[in-house]
Amino acid sequence: MEEIRISLLLITYAALVIFSWLAWQALVQFWLRPIKLQRFLRQQGIDGPSYKFPFGGTDEETRALQKAASKPMDFSHKSIVTYILPYLHQIVQKYGNSSKMCFYWVGRTPKVVITDPDTIKEIMSHQFNHFNKIQSPVRVLLPGLISHEGEKWAMHRKIINPAFRLDKLKMMAPVFYTCCEEMVNRWKMLLSEDSSKELDIWPEFQNLTGDGLSLAAFGTSHEEGRRIFKLQLEIADLAIELRRSTNLAGFRWHGPNKTNKKLKELDSELTRMLKKIVHKREEAMRNGEATKDDLLGLLLESNFKEIQENKGSNNVGLTLHEIIEDCKLFYFAGQETTSTLLVWTMVVLSMHPEWQAQGREEVLQVFGERKLDYEGLNHLKIVTMILHEVLRLYPPVPSIHRESHKAIQLGKVCLSPEIYVQIPAILLQHDREIWGDDAEEFNPRRFADGVSKATKNQVVFFPFSWGPRICIGQNFAMIEAKMALAMILRHFSFELSPTYVHVPHLIITLQPKHGVQLILHKL
Repeated sequence: MEEIRISLLLITYAALVIFSWLAWQALVQFWLRPIKLQRFLRQQGIDGPSYKFPFGGTDEETRALQKAASKPMDFSHKSIVTYILPYLHQIVQKYGNSSKMCFYWVGRTPKVVITDPDTIKEIMSHQFNHFNKIQSPVRVLLPGLISHEGEKWAMHRKIINPAFRLDKLKMMAPVFYTCCEEMVNRWKMLLSEDSSKELDIWPEFQNLTGDGLSLAAFGTSHEEGRRIFKLQLEIADLAIELRRSTNLAGFRWHGPNKTNKKLKELDSELTRMLKKIVHKREEAMRNGEATKDDLLGLLLESNFKEIQENKGSNNVGLTLHEIIEDCKLFYFAGQETTSTLLVWTMVVLSMHPEWQAQGREEVLQVFGERKLDYEGLNHLKIVTMILHEVLRLYPPVPSIHRESHKAIQLGKVCLSPEIYVQIPAILLQHDREIWGDDAEEFNPRRFADGVSKATKNQVVFFPFSWGPRICIGQNFAMIEAKMALAMILRHFSFELSPTYVHVPHLIITLQPKHGVQLILHKL
C-alpha cells in the first residue's frame, strides 16, 4: 500500500509540474508576450487598439467585414477601401494618420501598418535581411517561388528568370492572340442575331487567361488546363473555409476533418496532373527533342543548365517536387492576376465610356484591321494608362504582409522579431496626399508620362510588389491584358447591365463576388 501511495504522489506531483508548466506557457503566450509587445510599440509612438485576451481583436475585424459585406458597394471607386478592408481603414484613420504607423492584432501578434513611402521603400528594398513572408496556412494556394526565402529564393529566381525575359514573352504573344481571337469569335456568335447581348464576363476571362497560360506557358490543351484551374479554385474555396474556421489552428489544418481531407485529395490530384506534364516534357528532352519555347520548357532547360554547370555541388537546381510547386504557383497566380485586371478594367470602362472610346480609337489607329502583335501593343499608350489606373484603383493584391525575423531599425522606430508588418497598397493608391484631390477618381491621364512621374519616384504604386521580390510574371500579365483589351475594344462597345451588382470581394485576389454582367454591342 505504501508503494502505491508513493507512486500516486509521484504521479500527482508530475501532473502538477506539467500542468504548471503548461499554464505558465499559456500565460506567456496569451498575455505576457502580447502585453510586452504592446508596451514596446507604444513607447516608440506606434499606437493601436489594446490587446484583448485571448485572441487580440479578431472579433472586431470579423464584425467590420460582415457589416461591410451586408450590402453592395456603390458604383464609385471612393468606398472600395472601406468596403474590402473596413477594419484596417478604421485603425489607420484612428491611430495612424500622424505617424504613418499604427498596429492592430492578428491573434496574439501585433501587425504594424505602415503608410509612409520612405519606410515602405526601406522595407521592400531590404526585406531579405530583416523580413520574411508570413507563413500563412493558405500556402497550399501559393507554393513555390513566392513562399521561399534567402538563398533558396535566389536560386529559384535565377533558374526561373530566363523564362520571363521579354524576348521569350514576345514569342508567346501569338498564343495570347489565338486565345483572345477564340473568345471574341465566340462573343460574335452570341451576337449573330442581336445587336446587343448580356454576358457575364468574369468566367469568360477566367477561361481566357487559363487557356492562354496553359498554351503559352505549359503547352497543354484547353481541357487539361481548365481541369487544373478547376482543381485550384476548389482548393482555394476549401482553404478559405478552413482559414475562417473556429477550430484550433493545428486541428484545423492537420486534423481529420472532412474539409481538410478533401483539400488534400484535390491537391494530390493536382500534383499528379502536373507531375505527368513535367515527366512528359523531361522525357522528350532526354530523347533529344527540341525544347519548346514555353515557360515550362524554358524552366526545365534553365534548370538542366544550372545542374550541369554545378556538378558535384550540393543543393543545386530544382527537384521535381520544387518544379511542380512552381508550376502550381504559375497556374494560380498567372491566371488570377490577369483575369482580375481585365474584369475590373471592363467594369471601369463601362462606368467611363469616354475612356472606352479613347482606348478604342488608339487601337484602331495603331492596328487598323491588321493582326495584333507584340510590337504594336508597345505603342498602345492610352491602353497602358488605362490598365495602370485600374491597377491603382483595384490592385489584384490590396496588401503586402511580412514578418520581422530579427530586430530592425526603421528611421526612429525599432521593430522586434516576430512582429507582423502590413503595407496596404490600396490605401496608398487611394491617398489624396499622394495622388491629389482626384485620388479616388478614374483618371488615366495621371500616368501619361509614366509611372515614375505619376508617383514622383515614391514607392506608392506597386500592384506587382516592388524591389527584389517584384512579381516575376508582371510583363506576362500586362502583355496578355493588353492583347485581350485591344481585341475587345476593336470589336465591341459595352456597358454595365442593370443586373450587375458591384461587390469587390477579397479572397486571395480582388474578385467580383457575383460576376460582372455587361451588355455587349457589336461594332
